[in-house]
Amino acid sequence: MAGRKKSSGFKRNRSPSTWLLRHAQMSLASLGRLSRSPVSTLMTAAVIGIALALPSGLHLMVDNVRGISSTWEGSASISLFLNEAVSNEQAEAVRAQVAQRGDVAETRLIDRDKALAEFRTLSGFGEAIELLDSNPLPPVVIVRPSENVQGTEAVGRMADELQAYREIDIAQVDLQWVARLTAITGTIERAVMILAALLGGAVLLIVGNTIRLEIQNRHSEIEIVKLVGGTDAFIRRPFLYEGLWYGLLGATIALLLVLISLYLLAGPVQRLAGLYESDFSLALIDPLSLAGVLLGGPLLGLAGAWLAVGRHLADVQPE
Repeated sequence: MAGRKKSSGFKRNRSPSTWLLRHAQMSLASLGRLSRSPVSTLMTAAVIGIALALPSGLHLMVDNVRGISSTWEGSASISLFLNEAVSNEQAEAVRAQVAQRGDVAETRLIDRDKALAEFRTLSGFGEAIELLDSNPLPPVVIVRPSENVQGTEAVGRMADELQAYREIDIAQVDLQWVARLTAITGTIERAVMILAALLGGAVLLIVGNTIRLEIQNRHSEIEIVKLVGGTDAFIRRPFLYEGLWYGLLGATIALLLVLISLYLLAGPVQRLAGLYESDFSLALIDPLSLAGVLLGGPLLGLAGAWLAVGRHLADVQPE
């Protein structure tokens, strides 16, 4: 009976508040130990930060490219090349007829004379064009679909319907390059996932090796703690918190590197977008990616410390 009362009294001392207090004290003590060697701590955290920043930055780049492709895909236009026998007046009538469709937002007619003038300006074959007896270019109607027509399949179906008009020879949608860009983006995204897995393994090795060296440096201290009855869980706890702090510091450095990279690239990207009359700007880190880095770094650090402690702590036995 007395033994049971003593045991139950010990459990009452292990209240949740006491447990949290001990863990808070241990975490702060581990942070203080790291702060006493700031150079080596920052070097290790910087290596972890670079390893985390690479996949994070590439993932952000893929998201921006995907945003560009979706914008271009949504603003796709259809070029309607009319029959050569269609006059400019008939072409205007075709444009007006197409403009009445509910899935059309805007139409623009490029008659024969405008098409020839644009071709002469853009092609550089002005002198050769002067040798032609007649204008070989047909009238073209540029159609911009409405906002409810999204995606390559919907625009393709709309082009097939317009192709059925008697005056229209070809209804061309130039979205093949967008589909190729989407396929390339998917391939890069898969490569980023593989790179993230490899660099995550590298973070585990970095933290594990750092904790292994820490265990060797504190070999005598661990022996003394074991001699006075310290459990493996008690000895393991500060090393786990060190791994957690390494991961958190590395994640913070990774976010700083990504933000600095975005700041340096924002100006050139805006100038490039301005040349194409676009208001595109680089997107910042979304909350999900931000949480992934801030949680993934500490978890990787904790996992690396756990593996190192589990393997090397058993080798330290008091003599």
